[in-house]
Amino acid sequence: MISAIVLINAEVDRIPEVAQAIAELDGVSEVYSVAGDADLIAMIRVREHEQLNDVIADRLNKVEGVIGTNTHIAFRTYSTHDLEAAFSLGLDGD
Repeated sequence: MISAIVLINAEVDRIPEVAQAIAELDGVSEVYSVAGDADLIAMIRVREHEQLNDVIADRLNKVEGVIGTNTHIAFRTYSTHDLEAAFSLGLDGD
């Protein structure tokens, strides 16, 4: 799986609508409203590099209200959350 993190600048009065439209795109797993240099951050997960162009350049960048994007391609994932999920037995603290 190929992951990309896309920092998105959006029209301020349209941030919730832009976030929802982006979240509905195939290949987008999450969209976060954030503080800082970007208005939104989208997590993109696809199987092939060519699909990044389809999701980001062909669809995400064309969502009405998107002003600009900055894309970061992930090389590796380091996550304690993933490790915890892998070893979880599904018990709720009993």
